[in-house]
Amino acid sequence: MNVKILADSACDLSKSYYNEFDIEMVPLTVQLDEKEYQDGKTITPKKIYDAMRDGKSPKTSQISPQAFKAILTSYAEANQPLIYFALSSELSGTYQTAKIVEQEVKEEYPDAKLHIVDSKCASLGIGLVVLQAAKLAQNGASITEILESAQFHAKHMEHIFTVDDLEYLYRGGRVSKTAAFVGTLLKIKPILHVDNGKLIPLEKLRGSKKVLKRMVEIAKERGKDLSDQTIGIVHGDDLAAAEKLAELVKEEFHPKAIHIEMVGSVIGAHSGPGTLALFFLNDTK
Repeated sequence: MNVKILADSACDLSKSYYNEFDIEMVPLTVQLDEKEYQDGKTITPKKIYDAMRDGKSPKTSQISPQAFKAILTSYAEANQPLIYFALSSELSGTYQTAKIVEQEVKEEYPDAKLHIVDSKCASLGIGLVVLQAAKLAQNGASITEILESAQFHAKHMEHIFTVDDLEYLYRGGRVSKTAAFVGTLLKIKPILHVDNGKLIPLEKLRGSKKVLKRMVEIAKERGKDLSDQTIGIVHGDDLAAAEKLAELVKEEFHPKAIHIEMVGSVIGAHSGPGTLALFFLNDTK
């Protein structure tokens, strides 16, 4: 019996990939206009970005214990091996909730082959890890093989990103109010990355024209064997910028593939419209 891969909606993969690679997805929640939506199922990222441009502040919440209990119990009952790759525990309580529920389920089903992994990644950073794991699972790889490969990829996954408006990061507690005000006033574009699951400012550039070039330079400095990788790009409702970044990446590295997605509703509610991110490995096996 092949291993089943479970992901949450914060991995920002399109529905077609869930079907093609037999991945199950559990959605996080978005609240907008006093209504609650399931990320990736009952609301589109576009609706979130349009609302944010109109001055609204959508809220997000993690996956409920009840949702995890239903999913994990169903796989335990079927004796189906399952690996769940969670959004970084530094950004959401989803991983901790899944671990608590896992222990509850294993009390009733002690032989259940359930594995909960803190990816320490976000957005397509998790998405690329999930895709790699799902491909291995389809080819009949063992739990141990999939976990070893996925944990290596997650550990070495670089997230290099920028945002269009520092105000959204301020609301999420990522930058101070003064930094957000001064940044907006001076048209400063921050470049951030993820370090051990946390969002960390990396550089500040004045003007948006320099940002794409600098992102590619950072990839060249940090990446390894980029010509032999699938590189991920996500955007906050700015496909033109994503495609321009993809052109620069293609010219510089000639990667095996470039995977472009829109940042989903949950991640986008914190990063805002105009977000642009680049994902690649800084080490390869």
